[in-house]
Amino acid sequence: MQNYDVYENPLITRYASRAMSSVFSERNRIGLFRKLWIALAESEKELGLKITDEQIAQLKKFADDINFERAAELEKEVRHDVMAHVRAYGEQAPDAMRIIHLGATSCYVTDNADIIIYRDALKLIGKKVLNVINNLKNFALKYKALPTLGFTHLQSAQLTTVGKRASLWLYDLYLDYIDVENALKDFRLRGVKGTTGTQASFLALFDGDDAKVKKLEKTVASKMGFDKVFSVTGQTYTRKFDYKILALLSQIAQSASKFSNDMRLLQHMKELEEPFEKSQIGSSAMAYKRNPMRSERITSLSRFVMSLPSNGAFTAGTQWLERTLDDSANRRIVIGQAFLALDGILEIFLNITENICVYEKIIKKHIDAELPFMATEEILMACVKAGGDRQELHEKIRVLSMESARRVKQDGGENDLVERIKKEKLFASVHADLDGILDAARFTGRAAKQTEELIKDEIEPLLKAHGSELDLKGNVNV
Repeated sequence: MQNYDVYENPLITRYASRAMSSVFSERNRIGLFRKLWIALAESEKELGLKITDEQIAQLKKFADDINFERAAELEKEVRHDVMAHVRAYGEQAPDAMRIIHLGATSCYVTDNADIIIYRDALKLIGKKVLNVINNLKNFALKYKALPTLGFTHLQSAQLTTVGKRASLWLYDLYLDYIDVENALKDFRLRGVKGTTGTQASFLALFDGDDAKVKKLEKTVASKMGFDKVFSVTGQTYTRKFDYKILALLSQIAQSASKFSNDMRLLQHMKELEEPFEKSQIGSSAMAYKRNPMRSERITSLSRFVMSLPSNGAFTAGTQWLERTLDDSANRRIVIGQAFLALDGILEIFLNITENICVYEKIIKKHIDAELPFMATEEILMACVKAGGDRQELHEKIRVLSMESARRVKQDGGENDLVERIKKEKLFASVHADLDGILDAARFTGRAAKQTEELIKDEIEPLLKAHGSELDLKGNVNV
């Protein structure tokens, strides 16, 4: 229940999904601490340390029964969150108290748990990206051949198609997903490294047996579901790894922001529109308005996510020697909030792409206002082929274009260039063919084929490989 008397993070109360919030919950984090302590104790026992089955059974009994209140009391006393949880766990499992955290430093649980959390969070992000890709694929195929004005510098340019424009959004996300896959393949635990990363404490536990220390790390990693660990660390794994995660989340936010800004522009032009619910209010003052609030929210949250990699860079670049604690409070805020914000972005992204409204008559109206200017070269060439003088034709069509442009810009009239051409005997040879020359589909190049090829060659194979994951619907919390 929301507490209205204190600040509560809107990423939790308004934007992120329950699933992502759970990944970053304290219950999940401390639960991972306990799993890591159990894995360490089991592995140490298997390699010959005097740890009993009863001690491990007691640890397992209370693995999920976390006494948070007692840990909070202890932390006020010892001012150390990990040791508070060690003691709280030990009070529940007194026979195992002496072997909890044996040989480890705090970063054994904090860093390894963080890595598991980030991996699981990135899997959730990847699944949502896949589902947005699927939505955009369907949209791009449906409108692959629908001509629309292209824009460069936000000025009318050659035609493209609605589907081809969507393929730009689609391809950005496809490249992002490939990076997500590669990042997940590269995830590795910090491992069992000891206080300064030298494994000295574990070497002492195993009486200098180097092979057992190496085996210990591999065994713990395997129990936690990893086949790789960081080869070397200080007390912490390199914080450059955190920067890479933030940079990847930023990339996805960049793709979402590009999409949302395009949607806002197109909704302004009344060509495309995000979903608008029956009882939704666009403006508190102007009842007629249909503001693009979903796209605006994506833009807003994306700006936040895109700002965070620089924070990770500063953290990585200011670590002192084997470690310093100035990363701890910072990382608790920055990385979790990056994932939560991006999760909220993708929820909205899914929602919009499930039902983008396309207003084909408005799109055609905008084409009709610009296409006659774009078609002048085609008209000119057709007249020359029919025996006309290229220079004379060029000058005449230039004059007519200027007159028509003046009518549009100064008088607020419609583009009447075609009517002017039809009245000129100089262009009589193409009068009967003007409708064909002005067919918008003739000006879209390979847009439809490019869209088909992207989907066939790259998008469909990806979606086919992950078909069981394409089951998400977007949710706009408020």
